[in-house]
Amino acid sequence: MTRFVAYFRVSTAKQGIDGLGIDAQRFAVANYIAGRGELLAAHTEVESGKRKDRPELAKALAACRRHNAVLVVAKLDRLARNVAFISNLMESGVEFVAVDFPQANRLTLHILAVIAEHERESISTRTREALARAKERGVRLGNPHLGHDGGALSRRGAAVRQERSARQAVELAPVVRDIRAAGVTTYAGLAKALNDRGVPTINGRTWSSTTARRLALRIG
Repeated sequence: MTRFVAYFRVSTAKQGIDGLGIDAQRFAVANYIAGRGELLAAHTEVESGKRKDRPELAKALAACRRHNAVLVVAKLDRLARNVAFISNLMESGVEFVAVDFPQANRLTLHILAVIAEHERESISTRTREALARAKERGVRLGNPHLGHDGGALSRRGAAVRQERSARQAVELAPVVRDIRAAGVTTYAGLAKALNDRGVPTINGRTWSSTTARRLALRIG
């Protein structure tokens, strides 16, 4: 019987506290393991996928080596959207499987990591270009209610929030289109669908009709 060690990751403390995204990962992993083996341990990380120094992942890998177990994750991007990181992991001597693509071999995993990293970089580039074009058209990217005495830090913070909102709209556009295609026509329904999928807002919170409406209007 195969022994497994599970690794779960969420990007924000809010997700870690409330379990947003974690339940879906646990469900996927439990379904995969059922009938295939036993789960020895599970490690949960609250950390951005861009960082490589993740202690819980290190513990999970150590447990795999100690028990000759397989590392299992719900999705490949729970490990990292970073080619170098995936390459190093594959060279660590630990066998691992992503539930969303269990038949993938080592070459496939490397290719998927390349695609994921490319998509992340493309989204960042598209967002910067979209904001630059908006600025050229005279669109104010910060809070229009801030006066000259509002302070440079406040204006910069508003600009950062605006950029994050724009980036999120680009990233979630395919998800929102899928939800709409499934017959969801209200903002309340969109909010529920996003929450059911474990998708957090830019502040790591759950969606409401108001925040779902703002997202839908940004996407168009």
